[in-house]
Amino acid sequence: MRKTLLYPLALGMTALCAPAWAQTGSTIGGVVRNDAGAPIPGATVFIKGTLIGTGTNREGQFSVPADFSRGPLVLSISFLGYESRELELSQPTPDVLVTLNESITLNEVVVAASRVEESLQQAPVTIEKVGAAQIMRTPPPDVLAGLNQLKGIDVNSTSMVMSSLSTRGFNSPKSERVIQLVDYFDTQSPSLNVNSGNLQGLTELDIASIEVIYGPASALYGANAFNGVVLLNSKDPFVTEGFSARVRGGERSYIDGQFRYAQKLGNKFAFKLVGSYLTAQDWIPSNYAPTSRVLVPNNNPEGSAQGYDAVNRYGDVPNTYSTRQNNPQLGYSVSPELVGKTVFMPGFDERTLVGSDDKARALKAQPTISYLFTDKVKATVGASISRGTASYQSSSRYRFKDFGTNQYRGELRGERWFLRGSSTQDFGNDTYDLSFLGSFLQAAPSEVNGLSYGQLYFVTYNNAFKAARNAGQPQEAALATAKATADATQLDPNSPRFQELRSAIIQDDRPGRGARLNPSSILNEGNAQYNFKFGETTDLIVGASYRKFRLGSNGNLFSDDTERIQNSEMGAYGQLSQRLFDERLKLAVAARIDEFKNFDAAFSPRASAVYSAGENKQHNFRASYGRAFRAPTQLDQYIRLDVGRVLLLGNVGGGFQGYSTDLSASLQGILTNPDANARAEALARFEYNAPALKLERLNSYEFGYRGEPVKGLNVDVAYFRSRYNDFIGARPFIGNRDGSRPSLQQLGAEAQTSTPFQNSASVTRVLQVWTNANQEVNTQGGTLGVSYTLARPFTLAANYSLNLLDDDKLPEGFQTFFNTPKHKYNVGASGTAGNFSYSANYRWAQKHLYETPFAVGELDDYSTVDVFVGYTLPKIATTIQAGASNLLDSNNVQIYGGPQIGRLAYVGLLVDIK
Repeated sequence: MRKTLLYPLALGMTALCAPAWAQTGSTIGGVVRNDAGAPIPGATVFIKGTLIGTGTNREGQFSVPADFSRGPLVLSISFLGYESRELELSQPTPDVLVTLNESITLNEVVVAASRVEESLQQAPVTIEKVGAAQIMRTPPPDVLAGLNQLKGIDVNSTSMVMSSLSTRGFNSPKSERVIQLVDYFDTQSPSLNVNSGNLQGLTELDIASIEVIYGPASALYGANAFNGVVLLNSKDPFVTEGFSARVRGGERSYIDGQFRYAQKLGNKFAFKLVGSYLTAQDWIPSNYAPTSRVLVPNNNPEGSAQGYDAVNRYGDVPNTYSTRQNNPQLGYSVSPELVGKTVFMPGFDERTLVGSDDKARALKAQPTISYLFTDKVKATVGASISRGTASYQSSSRYRFKDFGTNQYRGELRGERWFLRGSSTQDFGNDTYDLSFLGSFLQAAPSEVNGLSYGQLYFVTYNNAFKAARNAGQPQEAALATAKATADATQLDPNSPRFQELRSAIIQDDRPGRGARLNPSSILNEGNAQYNFKFGETTDLIVGASYRKFRLGSNGNLFSDDTERIQNSEMGAYGQLSQRLFDERLKLAVAARIDEFKNFDAAFSPRASAVYSAGENKQHNFRASYGRAFRAPTQLDQYIRLDVGRVLLLGNVGGGFQGYSTDLSASLQGILTNPDANARAEALARFEYNAPALKLERLNSYEFGYRGEPVKGLNVDVAYFRSRYNDFIGARPFIGNRDGSRPSLQQLGAEAQTSTPFQNSASVTRVLQVWTNANQEVNTQGGTLGVSYTLARPFTLAANYSLNLLDDDKLPEGFQTFFNTPKHKYNVGASGTAGNFSYSANYRWAQKHLYETPFAVGELDDYSTVDVFVGYTLPKIATTIQAGASNLLDSNNVQIYGGPQIGRLAYVGLLVDIK
């Protein structure tokens, strides 16, 4: 950064008279150009040490109010891809000429890593920053999904407009180990604790930058900043004025329209209005492989004449035939050859159940008002109102129909302090559970003898099987005949009856009767921070936060039958940093303590050191140690959701005792053993305990280098090693709802039912609760990112990521949800030549195991090519755009049980009037 004393450039120049502002009215105006003499629109211009700033217009012009009553001022000018400058002015100057030289050093300013401004090169942890220009080149439809082009970032897309991000492993569709913030306000859904990509974030036209912290950040951000932080920074209406609009259209009936209008009214008041609407044909999954026996122990193989439970079929209800189903009064008896066999109904695929709800939609409105009390104190209030239709995956597949979130937020900020508060409420509206929908369709009454469709199917199967055997067919042939005959009785998806039942079940939110989930929970939070400065080289920041959840679902998601569930947490933190040896060495220590309603207090320290070597401090070596923690999600703590094959329960009480699901295969032999001691010994071998939840803890070390070994070549390499304790995971087991271990009598009674341990009215069920592993879990890995810039028209970038999980010491069958490829890489090129801009990226990820409570299976290798081209017509302030995500339409399944993300090509126009 260069600091220059600047005098008026033209003889006879006089101060520009202006109305009074900040006691003595004056103005600084001028033009910002590049070293070729071309204007730079969108450059930021600030008066250093204040909140007074603006942006340049299409001609590179700017004007800012200034107060010289306290002496000279320093003007700070910056723009991505150019060296920043600081100019000292001693008097009002209406015609400043600023030249920014092109820079190929990635020396951006970031704020997320340490919660104060610092150079990207000297950040103490691995962090990436993406600027507004790069954001506008990101392929549709979700800008956060486009971050998978960065090193070490995994994207999990469950729908066209719903994605989540993870770093350093443990991916999931809701990414509970990474927090996502907009201007430091949490954007999660209070009910589901889900970070849904940019569905509830900022409209792309209003994103100034995105910063991603890799690894633990609990010392500064608290609970669940476990594996990273994603921070979206919005554009300040005081700095970026004008009107912007973008419209894009393409494949899959894709239409995306956005606008942003920002205006200053005088020198103290500014506002912005931002809105967007997106619609497209959604991605629908079609995985018909058998559901893992981890989740459905009695599942049949694919193609079985007894049917099987498929991943993306719903309502494939099972029945295990038993002599207890005999009904002599009706003349019905189960074939002895079917006793003990499990038969599954065909069920309905996801496309059939979603029906006309197959459009992805996202609507956002985000008004903001800002007011400058003084040049160093600013108040901002705003709202973010979003509604969307998309699919989501966790314990089931859900169709979020018109799912909504309203967030109201306010901030009072000074030069070195802030106060922030927000209230967020979500609305399920017409959201429904696909597993419930399929199952309740099968439980609906048919037109035959008052039987449900499920009862009719299994009665028909049995009778057809017996008739075929009596006709002399071999057993396998008779099973096939029975299946074909029974399949004809299933409800026809094309019938009016199907549509009538589908509509009624989707609108019914009664537990055990309907599929509708309409959670409506509230999260209120507030936080504050102050930065104490001791001289030029020492900083101390202190801060505190408070969060309160009020969970509501009318009993169809949480155990909130009579009133909202109250939960809260609070924390305080501090960080001391010291710069030494001409600011070549930067040391920092941070610590935070958090209190919880349901868990013990957590202490999170972090220590870091950064050393800058080289004549221009172009070689930066960093090392850090951090301890972090993850609080179980609100669902982990309070869920009560019966998904048929398993009952999901929260685990903040006294824990659970039961038996492994492996008991099912041996249960009949145990029950029929006449020796009581032998029965007890046999049962003991299957015992399983799930203690009440505790916080998950992490200790992590990181070593890295970021710098410019040779001119134009930027390198960022890091190695990390992490140790997890009290690792939160889950596995199905057989237990009682109240947490007690089932008695032999309870086990025997369930064994005689048609669907053992899966009956909604039973006390003894297959349960799944989240609990902590006693064993230590270790991960390690590294990232390497390189970019080489020949000139602004051409930058070549590549990165590689390695993630390793040591699961040797985990209990057998324990699900880690690591869900991360061991190897992945990106190779891309981008640049700007005159009015032409472009980007292209190739991404590859290795096959790996992916686990969710809904489905478990192996993902194949996948690769994609993303491209963008744009051409700007300066005279009409318009850019013509075209591009595609997954250009070659290759197989790209990011979540097992989720959709294949295919090609989405588009064309569009961007209008940007500064």
